[in-house]
Amino acid sequence: MDYGIVMFATDYALRPGEVAREVEQRGFESLWFPEHTHIPTSRLSPWPGGAALPKEYSHTHDLFIALSMAAAATTTLKVGSGICLVVERDPIILAKEVATLDFLSRGRFLFGIGGGWNAEEMANHGTDFTQRWKVLRERVEAMKAIWQQDEAEYHGATVSFDPLWSYPKPVQKPHPPVYLGGHGAKALDRVVRYCDGWMPIPMQSRALLDEIADLRRRAAAAGRDPQSLAVTLYGVPADADRLREFAAAGVTRAIFALPPVARDKALPLLDRYQSVVTELRAHP
Repeated sequence: MDYGIVMFATDYALRPGEVAREVEQRGFESLWFPEHTHIPTSRLSPWPGGAALPKEYSHTHDLFIALSMAAAATTTLKVGSGICLVVERDPIILAKEVATLDFLSRGRFLFGIGGGWNAEEMANHGTDFTQRWKVLRERVEAMKAIWQQDEAEYHGATVSFDPLWSYPKPVQKPHPPVYLGGHGAKALDRVVRYCDGWMPIPMQSRALLDEIADLRRRAAAAGRDPQSLAVTLYGVPADADRLREFAAAGVTRAIFALPPVARDKALPLLDRYQSVVTELRAHP
């Protein structure tokens, strides 16, 4: 099992390049940044995490600029979107951003995606909240065509374009891995249909392990190799016993959450996570 770090890259936290160097130096496999283009002040959509929306949601840097800074400051660290709000982005431009980042980082990009929870934020980008999953799927399918075909075209209900040229192509073939966040039967079916892996937030261990088993059953029923679908746990506890349990269940990657804080507060927490990983590698 690999280990990574997720942090909201904000205007008041450790800068993307700085945190990337610290994460790489401590032997972590990957660094992930979430995104929100903005947060509507209306706050009609409830935040799934509780009543009060944390400050970092409205202070994030642009996702791909931040990831590019992180990639440029490192040599082996993988950089990931955790998650990219595909339903708020033009798919032709997003396909170019993903391919460019993967090309310039020499194949170090991991593409985490999700449907999002903020209806007003999506509406400002022209996406109907009730149609977000259809929009997401079609945009992913369209981007795959752009990444893999010299003359790409796609014709769906929400995305449609005639043959086009778009370069560079990603280094990773056929494209960077696409990981979908979410829980429940519909999320698992979406993973099986058009993604390369699943990226849930771990809740109760038993429920998560049951979902992993369910994902594999659904993959097999659909004719996909269950082991080909990576499982990335997003925001794991620094608990060696629980992490051993996840590893035994075949989890591919565990990501620790780093709050968006300054260097003097961030580095001690990174050191704590590193010590847990060191223990696990010494005593799997």
